[in-house]
Amino acid sequence: MFAFILRLSTIFLALLVMAEVAWADGAAPAATVLAHMEAGEAHQGVTNDAHHVYAISNSAIGKYDRASGKRVAAWSGDPQVFIHINSCEMVSGRMACAMSNFPNVPMDSSVEWFDPATMRHVRSHSFGPGHGSLTWIDWHDGFWWACFANYTATGGEAGRGTQSTVLVKYSADFVERESWLFPRDVLDRFGDFSASGGRWGRDGMLYVTGHTRPEMYVLRLPEAGGRLVHVRTITLPTGGQAFDWDATRPDTVWTISRDKAELVQSRLP
Repeated sequence: MFAFILRLSTIFLALLVMAEVAWADGAAPAATVLAHMEAGEAHQGVTNDAHHVYAISNSAIGKYDRASGKRVAAWSGDPQVFIHINSCEMVSGRMACAMSNFPNVPMDSSVEWFDPATMRHVRSHSFGPGHGSLTWIDWHDGFWWACFANYTATGGEAGRGTQSTVLVKYSADFVERESWLFPRDVLDRFGDFSASGGRWGRDGMLYVTGHTRPEMYVLRLPEAGGRLVHVRTITLPTGGQAFDWDATRPDTVWTISRDKAELVQSRLP
């Protein structure tokens, strides 16, 4: 029995070493594409429910039937008011969307709620200026988790660059509780831009995408200190931007292809 356990331990260590070598060589595991759906609004992000997929642009949202891929409804807002909707998420029957005034400065941010049944705007919460440009917000474990991007390139404020991007934890009524910086190596991958999408996973990890690279970063909260920990990277078939977990299939995500104006469904490894 001892020899059998020792053999299992040896195999496990060998697999661990192989994984570390693959990581060092940049061979991140890749997502598998399951479906494509054309969507003219696929510019900023995507969300979904059991029957529809929603493509998100700066000041417009398209509602698409899952089965046929046809657009069945749409919303468009005044671009002087709805300047830059970044991402949306279904929360308690409402679509909660992260919005900012990017690329204007000083940066200000808000959460905008929509009724997905009627595609009407129903509520707003303003953060005003402060942490940066709100790119995504996620309701998880009884709290709001909001990412405020900062940019070294266009849309950044003097004295703050990508390194100042921050994850903030809020109570249900948006009282700030805690905040964390992002891992340095992930910030380097963001380049002059920042974190465009983020969702907590069923495994208790935080999944994050940037603005351009076809990558997803798996992060966790630190045991101590104020900086998130980078666990692993997943290769995506699309170039960053906001994503959403599929409402009907576990370990499956919807992302967008800006170049092809498509919604893309993929299974994570």
